[in-house]
Amino acid sequence: MPRLLRHLTGLFLILTLSACALFQGRDPVNISVIGIDPLSGQDLELRMAVKLRVQNPNETPIEFDGVALNLEVNGQPLAAGVSDQRGSIGRFSEQIVVVPVSITAFSVMRQALGLSQMNSLDGLPYEVHGKLAGGAFGTRRFSDRGTFELPR
Repeated sequence: MPRLLRHLTGLFLILTLSACALFQGRDPVNISVIGIDPLSGQDLELRMAVKLRVQNPNETPIEFDGVALNLEVNGQPLAAGVSDQRGSIGRFSEQIVVVPVSITAFSVMRQALGLSQMNSLDGLPYEVHGKLAGGAFGTRRFSDRGTFELPR
């Protein structure tokens, strides 16, 4: 009986230490939208490729297995997309991730109505929310916001 208790105590100690390693503090990833390019669409659907620069400010690499994002323009939902990309962003490194998104005809009409009330399209605000999937404890949520500046 004492031997079994010793083994259980040792097992508990090992499990506790490994759990602490899983929940170590990490800095959030820095993600910014660096480009939006058109893709071929289908019927009434528009498609775009959203380019994200993902920066890892941590001492350990980030493994990801999928990306999802939602794009809002002028406070209204515009596009959503997912990608089953896999990759690794090295420690203190960055990578560009491209996610195809879909825009429905209804979203375009809603945006057109909202834009018709604006004086200028310059400085149009956008927000991106999403996640880099990395398993049960490795998923990283992100967001970015900014304004679209039209070329002069």
